[in-house]
Amino acid sequence: MTIWLPFITLTLSAALAGCTGPFPATPGSPLASDIQTSAGSALTREQVVAAMRRADLVLLGEVHDNPHHHRERAALLKALADRRPTVVFEQFPRAANAALASPVADDLDAWLDRTGFDRKGWAWPLHRPLVDAALAAGLPLRGGNLARDEARQIARQGANAAPPDLAAALAQPLPAAAASALDQALIDGHCGQLPTAAVPRMRDAQAARDAAMADALLRALADGASSAVLIAGNGHVRRDHGVPLWLARRAPKAAVLSVGFLERDADGGAPPAADMGAYDIVWFTPRQPRADPCAGFTMPLRSAPAAR
Repeated sequence: MTIWLPFITLTLSAALAGCTGPFPATPGSPLASDIQTSAGSALTREQVVAAMRRADLVLLGEVHDNPHHHRERAALLKALADRRPTVVFEQFPRAANAALASPVADDLDAWLDRTGFDRKGWAWPLHRPLVDAALAAGLPLRGGNLARDEARQIARQGANAAPPDLAAALAQPLPAAAASALDQALIDGHCGQLPTAAVPRMRDAQAARDAAMADALLRALADGASSAVLIAGNGHVRRDHGVPLWLARRAPKAAVLSVGFLERDADGGAPPAADMGAYDIVWFTPRQPRADPCAGFTMPLRSAPAAR
């Protein structure tokens, strides 16, 4: 089952918060929460933290509506707090940096509203463990995402509608294999109903968001951060077509660590090998119960950009 990412899917709303010990396993199943390299070697939490401390840029994925992912990553932020990494959030727009640096005072919801955080779209307070951990440690925060209207404009008109500061990056297209993988993810994310003519522009919108997050991470390093951490959906932290690809183009010497937080299937099995291989580290957690998002879904006609 595919979980849609808020703001890249123009026609769907998001279906869519630290304990650090293993979660209980279902009787007869493997451990419900465990960690391994993409090649299958087992890792401990301590080894993951050590790897994170060696990296310049750490990308922590998520399934947006899975609270286990948010709790585990909040614990990881706490473990890195002494390094004072800048934390870049997909959930905040790039224009939010000044608001993110402002005092929270006693009203967290009001502070979130000032930053442009969509509390309804992101099903707040799902991400609260991460926000609380970063604020409690006094870590610098930055927005990494395009504004919703910017992403929509690109999805309707293509890469030419991207913000000027991303134009140079987007002028270099994705490699064919990466574009094909991303196209399939977008089609699956729209329950197979995404019109063929819309796919290239939706790909451009997703690529623009990945390029924007990569830019936010690199700007944090340029501004003096010892390291930076990205909080984003698993699709954004994939090495084949996500943020790591854009980082490799702009900063090939940077040490980048991508951690995918994946769900086991209903029987406790691992995701497909192709998904596991898209990350440096895969962290399995229990599956979040949810209804089939494609049940009864029909693609609205107005959502399909006209062919040009």
